[in-house]
Amino acid sequence: MTDDILLYELSATLTTQLGVKITINHAESVQGGDINKTYKLSTNEGPFFLKVNDARRYPDMFAREFNGLATLRKTAAITLPEPICFGAKNGQAYLVTTFMQKGGAVIDFWESFAAAIGKMHQHTQPHFGFNESNYIGTIKQYNTPYSSWAVFYAFNRLMPLGRQAYDRHLIEKADLQLLEGLCKRLPAIFPEEKPALLHGDLWSGNFMVGPDGRACIYDPAVYYGHREMDLAMTRLFGGFDTRFYYSYQHLYPLANGWQQRIGICQLYPLLVHVLLFGGSYIDNVREILRENS
Repeated sequence: MTDDILLYELSATLTTQLGVKITINHAESVQGGDINKTYKLSTNEGPFFLKVNDARRYPDMFAREFNGLATLRKTAAITLPEPICFGAKNGQAYLVTTFMQKGGAVIDFWESFAAAIGKMHQHTQPHFGFNESNYIGTIKQYNTPYSSWAVFYAFNRLMPLGRQAYDRHLIEKADLQLLEGLCKRLPAIFPEEKPALLHGDLWSGNFMVGPDGRACIYDPAVYYGHREMDLAMTRLFGGFDTRFYYSYQHLYPLANGWQQRIGICQLYPLLVHVLLFGGSYIDNVREILRENS
């Protein structure tokens, strides 16, 4: 990383936020996602984690992530990086959090991970949604509040992305019609549940073994939704041990028929992937729509 202007800005901002003089000695590029450049900042007060992206393309992304991390941390249910500051300088948007060191998993890692997610899911509010829109990947995620999960899922999740995919000629009119038909049936498909605080993008790439040997989660797309959404997301790309699911079901049982709703819950992240990557994700969406037509 060679942007001395940004590093100077970060040193000054961290000094103000933390109340101690922060000197950045080195910025080392580390593995991150496709959207952001990520760095380990070595400072006189220890390491920090830095994300950087184009401030013109995603002007509010890091503000939303900052708020999401802060919301999840308030539950004290599970370890997350502490958000420290965000801003923009020289055309670059940035987010700084604490740096999470990797550790070795404790024996009951998956059981404790499930218990932590279950504890997080028990935090609720009167309506499905969130107090602001945010992002899942680079896709805008709308969180207009609704008292019904079925209505929220149809109007804030499935139909906006389905229409975008159709307008971009990624799916056909028949696919969109199947999606519309499914949305009309959602009230009869999902059981009534209180809104649950969700990570929103809980796949294997968004957790690690923390320094205490237990799970640390990050990169959230936070909202209050149906908890089966988080669990269906964990199954989409693998990486979660069966002990996680057995423990969750033992501690916080899902309503009957949850197995039949997995694909419907996965439609949203699959539509996100259709918009971002196309390809085989289109076939995945069509298969679920046909199975549930």
